[in-house]
Amino acid sequence: MNKETVLSSLGILPKEEMLEVKRDFKQLLIGVPKESSFQENRISLTPDSVGLLIDSGHSVIVENNAGEASNFSNQEYIDKGAEIVFSKNEVYKANIIVKIEPPTSKEISLMHNNQKLISAVQINTQSKEFFNKLNKKNITSFGYEFIKDNHNKLPFVRIMSEIAGNTSMLIAGEYLSNINQGKGLMLGGISGLIPTNVVVIGAGTVGEFACKSSLGLGASVIVFDNSITKLRRLQNNVKNIVSTSTLQPKVLLKALKRADVVIAALQIGNGRVPCVVTEEMVKEMKKGSVVIDVSIDQGGCFETSEVTSHKNPVFTKYDVIHYCVPNIASRVSRTASLAISNIITPILLTIAEEGGVRNTIRNNPSLRNGVYTYNSNLTNTILSKQFNIPYVNLDLII
Repeated sequence: MNKETVLSSLGILPKEEMLEVKRDFKQLLIGVPKESSFQENRISLTPDSVGLLIDSGHSVIVENNAGEASNFSNQEYIDKGAEIVFSKNEVYKANIIVKIEPPTSKEISLMHNNQKLISAVQINTQSKEFFNKLNKKNITSFGYEFIKDNHNKLPFVRIMSEIAGNTSMLIAGEYLSNINQGKGLMLGGISGLIPTNVVVIGAGTVGEFACKSSLGLGASVIVFDNSITKLRRLQNNVKNIVSTSTLQPKVLLKALKRADVVIAALQIGNGRVPCVVTEEMVKEMKKGSVVIDVSIDQGGCFETSEVTSHKNPVFTKYDVIHYCVPNIASRVSRTASLAISNIITPILLTIAEEGGVRNTIRNNPSLRNGVYTYNSNLTNTILSKQFNIPYVNLDLII
């Protein structure tokens, strides 16, 4: 017996590393179309995320200049291994489509049977026809508004609300300054001067982050909400002394009269938010004060609010500056795209590791919660009630 045989029998010689190969792994073909909705600047996957997906064995098709509005060039995607195509028809040949906005009627017509879709739903802008078209093509659809994480939270809603809360204060600072014909005030406070007064209506995520930003700048803040639980949670999360109140008209009016900035951030889920600030109250506000109505996509908290756009974001009524752009996160599209991509990428990797969407839905309750059309059925109770479409329990058909 030679020396090599002896060493081998004793297990001393090095051997090839035995790596586990997941039997169910499925290669994905992912399509990233350019957003066609008005002033939507975000993109669902950044170049770094595309690179990670391609390194994991998947293929990604990106429409020409899809990331341009978020300052991601075609070359960045090409360098990471993506294929750039020049028509939506080519993008929609992919098995999985990932978007920011829900697909338009024209885009749904480009989709093929049994395709998978991950995008926002935007309930308040949809119609019954939208869901019927998806079901007609047997599209399996995941909605950002419904996808949960392992802590039973809504990560997409949360991160966009964080961005809206922080950004709303930056916007308010711009319109208080001279550069935008404001009063010439600095948002916050400095030694020897009374700080600016900020009123936040709504103690949800948007309100919480608006409150944190205001306090960080040194402003004086009062938060209104009818939920004592939300107000208590906000006080605990902010870890700072902040005044709170329920939405009592007299107390609210008193605060509005003193306010330099008002952030309207009431959110009630799937309907119109209550109009808590009347036109008469706005007339009582200080000249040059700034209103940021973040709730405008659900009707707005101010009676004087009107939908504006990123190109013409403000109007003045009763000497009060109103900012009523529905999609504030799109104003900081690169940051928002990075945040969304960080959530979508692990979802796509999970789908691949589980062997496809069907297995993922079966094995992952958090992602199952995000499905709203499957096997030509509507599987979301909220949408079923909103649009009067028959509901089928997803657990019964998977």
